[in-house]
Amino acid sequence: MKEILSNLFDHKTLSREVAKEVLTNIATGKYNDPEIAAFVSVYLMRAITVEELSGFRDALLELCIPVDLGDFNTVDVCGTGGDGKNTFNISTLTAFVVAGAGGKVSKHGNYSVSSNCGSSNVMEYYGYRFSNDNDKLRQEIDKAGICFLHAPLFNPAMKNVAPVRKSLRMKTFFNMLGPMVNPSRPANQLIGVFSLEVARLYNYIYQDSGIRFTILHALDGYDEISLTGPFKAFTEASERTISPADIGLMRLDAGQIYGGETVEEAGNIFMSILEGKGRKAQQEVVIANAAFALQTLDGGLSMENALGEARESLESGKALRAFKKLIELQS
Repeated sequence: MKEILSNLFDHKTLSREVAKEVLTNIATGKYNDPEIAAFVSVYLMRAITVEELSGFRDALLELCIPVDLGDFNTVDVCGTGGDGKNTFNISTLTAFVVAGAGGKVSKHGNYSVSSNCGSSNVMEYYGYRFSNDNDKLRQEIDKAGICFLHAPLFNPAMKNVAPVRKSLRMKTFFNMLGPMVNPSRPANQLIGVFSLEVARLYNYIYQDSGIRFTILHALDGYDEISLTGPFKAFTEASERTISPADIGLMRLDAGQIYGGETVEEAGNIFMSILEGKGRKAQQEVVIANAAFALQTLDGGLSMENALGEARESLESGKALRAFKKLIELQS
């Protein structure tokens, strides 16, 4: 590690192969905490390269416990977190709306990064039992249209990094890796990222992945469609700047998508929206994100029809039924 750090402090970058080797060594406990902290800190001071991020991703995918959902055409709906906006659980609600609309969702998630309640927090709050048992996950996606993959269960090697990340209390390159390392390797992904720079990195990496993808970044800093202003949408075929009005939706204020101060409060907001009792602004932002996920799954679906399918899933109670079925399967 001493040589690696010396090179990095000398403004050199890592090749994809070396990046993979270093992260493998970190994850398997070959470096001590001060060495890991020094390594991570480099990327707090300079941008990560495509080669480095690709190598880190390669390492984590190789080390993870795999999930075989190959019988299903799945989509993941996952954000990097780290935007500091403390929104309600938009991506988790989006996942259930997509499942209610007939999609198969392998939702990758974790505890909170930048909000008071992450996707794992809200799922745990409502009684979902995290598991890496392949049969359980297959049954859930078959019966409910969705399964939830709690990231720490599939990357146990990352426990060596957890103390350093906790002590730094800062957003690190590990935030960028979350959506990239879904252990089920879904064929489709809706990915939200916290900066335009990261969106471009993802776009470059995903072009050669064989995955159908949509990468989202709201230009006012959200790692999802917030409807608080224009957002960028990258796919394998295009890069667009889109405003809420372009897709026929109203522009929102930040306060309208606030997520609450506690897990209980966030959980109540989550359930209110799922039960069709949420405010119009809350429903619209979920519908917008779900529409882009449905379009990612079906490239022939128009935005008008995608929005219609998402709205019908939420307003008819189909999304709620998918949630209830998933929780029912825990007993």
